[in-house]
Amino acid sequence: MHFIFILFPVFLSAQTPVVVQKPIIWNAEREQLSLDYLKNRHGIVQRTAIIKPTMVVVHWTANNSVQATFNTFNPVLLPGRPELRKASALNVSSQYVIDRDGTIYQFLPDTVFARHTIGLNYCAIGIENIGGDKYPLTEKQLKANEMLIRYLKSKYPIDFVIGHHEYRAFRKTKYWKETDSDYFTSKSDPGDAFMLKLRENLSDLKLLSL
Repeated sequence: MHFIFILFPVFLSAQTPVVVQKPIIWNAEREQLSLDYLKNRHGIVQRTAIIKPTMVVVHWTANNSVQATFNTFNPVLLPGRPELRKASALNVSSQYVIDRDGTIYQFLPDTVFARHTIGLNYCAIGIENIGGDKYPLTEKQLKANEMLIRYLKSKYPIDFVIGHHEYRAFRKTKYWKETDSDYFTSKSDPGDAFMLKLRENLSDLKLLSL
């Protein structure tokens, strides 16, 4: 299978990020599994698997390759990972992936459902960053995250930008929608240091905090 990469400016500005389209499979099966997830895990019944973004969750991939991340997210069904399969057979995914040189890839449209953060998928756009404990995130990734989030904030009523490791702070808030109170996992990505820098760079957006 061959993929065509299309570069396009998101909006006209000196700081406009360029986004490479690299879509993962979105078919009837993935949409139905997403609708089932929305209903069974978030308690939300919809006809189409879309979200209304009010949050961005920043992740890292724990690998060193965009293609490896694509290969992980592209299958519709979740391979292995029994701790996640108990909740749904739907594979994990994310709307965006940022490479170590700052290149931004879009795997799914902004408002299409992706499974990336327990309890918050229904309202959160996911940004994955290539890296992890062995591959610390780069300054180019930091800048790309800032530019992308500024763009998303200009399109949607984004109130929160959080690290994946911070998501459990929402468990006792109105934003949390997970039907199983015992379903959560521990995360370390992308770490406090990266999020501190990112929040400093975005301070003028007046984002909310818990």
